[in-house]
Amino acid sequence: MKSESILKNKYYLYMTEFFAGMSVMAVELGASRLLAPYFSSSQIVWTIIIGTIMIAMALGNIYGGKSADKRPDPDRLYLRLLVAAVWIAAIPLLGKYIILGVSALLVLTISSNFLVLAAFVTCMLIFVFPLFLLGTVTPSLAKYTVNSLDDNGRIVGTLGAFNTIGSILGTFLPTFVTIPAVGTSITFLIFSGILLALGLLYFISKGAGKRACAVSVILFLICSVFGHSGSFAFWEEDLVYEGESIYNYLQVKETPRSVILSTNVLFGVQSIMTKDDSLTRMYYDYALAAPFMANVTEKDSADILILGMGTGTYAKQCMRYFENVTVEGVEIDQKITDLAGTYFALPDSVQVTTYDGRAYLQAVDQKYDVIMVDAYQDITIPFQMSSVEFFTLVEEHLKEDGVMVVNMNMKSGDAAAKESINAYLADTIATVFDSVYTVDVTGSTNRELFAARDGVLPELLAARAGQAADPELGGLMESVSDSLTAYEPGNRILTDDKAPVELLGMRVIDELIRDEIGIYRDIFKERGIEGLLGVM
Repeated sequence: MKSESILKNKYYLYMTEFFAGMSVMAVELGASRLLAPYFSSSQIVWTIIIGTIMIAMALGNIYGGKSADKRPDPDRLYLRLLVAAVWIAAIPLLGKYIILGVSALLVLTISSNFLVLAAFVTCMLIFVFPLFLLGTVTPSLAKYTVNSLDDNGRIVGTLGAFNTIGSILGTFLPTFVTIPAVGTSITFLIFSGILLALGLLYFISKGAGKRACAVSVILFLICSVFGHSGSFAFWEEDLVYEGESIYNYLQVKETPRSVILSTNVLFGVQSIMTKDDSLTRMYYDYALAAPFMANVTEKDSADILILGMGTGTYAKQCMRYFENVTVEGVEIDQKITDLAGTYFALPDSVQVTTYDGRAYLQAVDQKYDVIMVDAYQDITIPFQMSSVEFFTLVEEHLKEDGVMVVNMNMKSGDAAAKESINAYLADTIATVFDSVYTVDVTGSTNRELFAARDGVLPELLAARAGQAADPELGGLMESVSDSLTAYEPGNRILTDDKAPVELLGMRVIDELIRDEIGIYRDIFKERGIEGLLGVM
């Protein structure tokens, strides 16, 4: 078959447009999943991904149009598809190392806007070039398909329709099919293979480009063999599970003392189970003050709701230390709930609903003695669960003497405290609840906030801490009671209409990096990489 004949078959050109559009969206969604375990999946990261990809596509459109007018040779277009296919196939193999390299370099050289710069530089290095090449497809195909001015509108419109339909499928397939089923790495390889097949079919039909085809196939196979692993934390040796869901990267690690779930490659504990059922020495222990404040120990039965259930750390603690409680959980990620039963021994008696926390409150009428809000992950703070409207819903679902406890996991230092995400959250909560107290969790960046309609919560806790059956828990509750600080509200209110939680969280991330990495940054600036390696 001659190349002229396959190009005269406009359906082949339309299918090229279709699969190019599909691959662009698949790579975009894959990019978000590749970056999320390192930089979060916040709106900031999504904005950077979309922005850089649109830049790449725009430049590709310009170059593709000029190239097609100057040299209307289809070989050039399909060669670009082969190059794009190989590049995309290499992303699972090399992308993780590029992300870590960029992060390490920037964390040692910049003092602010780390998240924005790191995500932007990473996107530029990994994703811009292949999507620039895919951006050349539409103007090139328009050149090859339009034969006269009589039908140019219809043909260009058909090309656009095929591109749009492909983009739609490229949006849904990775999210709901390939990433949950086979992971991000193989998703990149699947769509890379589609582009590779398009280019190979063209050159085979023409009987040309044998060297380019052979090199592309060999490189694709190398990337498939060595890059198909779904491991993001490739340096870890003690992981008992690593996988992905529709919402999260998931990592289960076992230590001699505990089993830990993390949704971030580099840091963070989302849930933990101690093997001896002791206190976790984390914020979950501090949050046990809420049932004491709500007088759960003196009631025949009490109801506790956890928004952001995870694998059930807080639920199991409440059931261990308070025999009269019924615990319900809401967790948006079903796969996390599955892990709770497999690795974290969550009792079957705990009812877990797979739903958004706020939507769940809108759907039920029950009132609770304690509601724990634990839905904030690093910078990924759902704005709909940080607004005054949300906390009003929580208040409406509390019993008269009920208590809300909120885990705020990015404690800011005194210098930035007045403009931190925690200050905004606390001010917002204080517009709904009259009694608001906070306590910093020792040895972590977490801060616990307790809120009730009225009452002096430290005194309530102090009066009931002695009722704790476990002496260690009782001692901790006394310490928490002594450390609780009444919150003095300001006027920084988050609403459904205006809740810039990503930008506020980014400020705290910068501050935490400055505090934790400052000494290494100074050594790097003074003595270079050799000096840095010498102290590590």
